[in-house]
Amino acid sequence: MWKWLHPYAKAQTAYRLCNTLLPYFAVVAVASIIIGWVWGLGFAPADYQQKDSYRIIFIHVPSAILSMGAYSSMAIAAFIALVWQLRNAELAVIAIAPVGAAMTLIALITGAAWGKPMWGAWWVWDARLTSELILLFLYLGVISLYNAFEDKGSAGRASCILALVGAINLPIIHFSVEWWNTLHQGATITKFDGGAIDASMFWPLMVNILAFAAFVGTVVLMRLKNEILLREKHRPWVKGLITNQTQLENQNVGDKNAV
Repeated sequence: MWKWLHPYAKAQTAYRLCNTLLPYFAVVAVASIIIGWVWGLGFAPADYQQKDSYRIIFIHVPSAILSMGAYSSMAIAAFIALVWQLRNAELAVIAIAPVGAAMTLIALITGAAWGKPMWGAWWVWDARLTSELILLFLYLGVISLYNAFEDKGSAGRASCILALVGAINLPIIHFSVEWWNTLHQGATITKFDGGAIDASMFWPLMVNILAFAAFVGTVVLMRLKNEILLREKHRPWVKGLITNQTQLENQNVGDKNAV
């Protein structure tokens, strides 16, 4: 495991990897968001019970899945940071936290908007909703804890510990509809019995899940690049990047003036 992680312990290598992956994630995100939203919101058939109001599923379900997926990634990064003492893994935790919090907030808002016509209430203290709200508080806790320390080394370790402890909430969110009698519907897309969700709704939903995943990946990579630059701002390679960027901008200005 260490042999695989060791090259990315170097900040410059991790930064280059982010630069390499970022265009691919961005292209997939833009293309799949356009396809998924047009397909799901414009061409998927209306539900026989919920009519067109069910279409919020194409935003709610991907955001809910990515809220847990982002936290899972954050917990894995926190584990790597604590066990193998990789500073870049700490930075990944900090890069993921605000993005995961945004996904969780979107899931809660769209869930409330969907629940109003279906349940007759914007919010009920349902097990799934409550555990998802706790997930938002965990994200905010990681962000606040990191910003509470002046020493960013201590801040990163404290945030990683909280991220790992909070991971126990993930199975609670996932299995809450099975462990307790809740209003929230059970799993649909993970059931492959052919009757849970029609293919005309299933495939645009899959495209939207891919879109949200690629979008989260894009934003996390951008944030991770910024965190690396901030942490390594006094390193020669960062100063070299700034110098090269300045020279490129000056050259572009000169070319425009020449024209």
